[in-house]
Amino acid sequence: MTQIILRVKDAEDIAVVAALAEEIWNQHFIGIISQGQVDYMLGKFQSVGAIEEQIAAGYEYYLVRVDDEPVGYFALVPQVEEDQAMLSKIYVKAQQRGSGLGKAMMEFVEGRCKELGIDRLWLTVNRHNTETIGFYEHLGFSKSGELLQDIGNGYVMDDYKMVKHIKQA
Repeated sequence: MTQIILRVKDAEDIAVVAALAEEIWNQHFIGIISQGQVDYMLGKFQSVGAIEEQIAAGYEYYLVRVDDEPVGYFALVPQVEEDQAMLSKIYVKAQQRGSGLGKAMMEFVEGRCKELGIDRLWLTVNRHNTETIGFYEHLGFSKSGELLQDIGNGYVMDDYKMVKHIKQA
């Protein structure tokens, strides 16, 4: 199993990420949030246009391939002036979960934080996404608060904020 993590830089990669988002979100989030909210959030946050805007605003998107097949992606938002970074997205296809790929992705993210001299990594996760919360806790994240954010169209994100301190070498 050869895994490769590549920075998303062109329209082709962005289209692959958007397609992965649609597949993964529809596999994972139904039952946690409604199909209507999944569709709304995909359009608002994970469409080709939304990803292009995020990259232009400083998001670093990465595409993960295993044996040349796209199987996951993540996005990091460095906030260097605040000595932190937000892990905006980290998603893996269902058949790859439990393979160690998520851990490898997090190791890459932590390495990137170290390159930037960032000491704090944070993320948000749906409060009902218990399996994913356990994964983050296993990797050293801890809950630092609850967030309820109106995202429009009658939908909210009901999340925990989780934080991990990155040890600099």
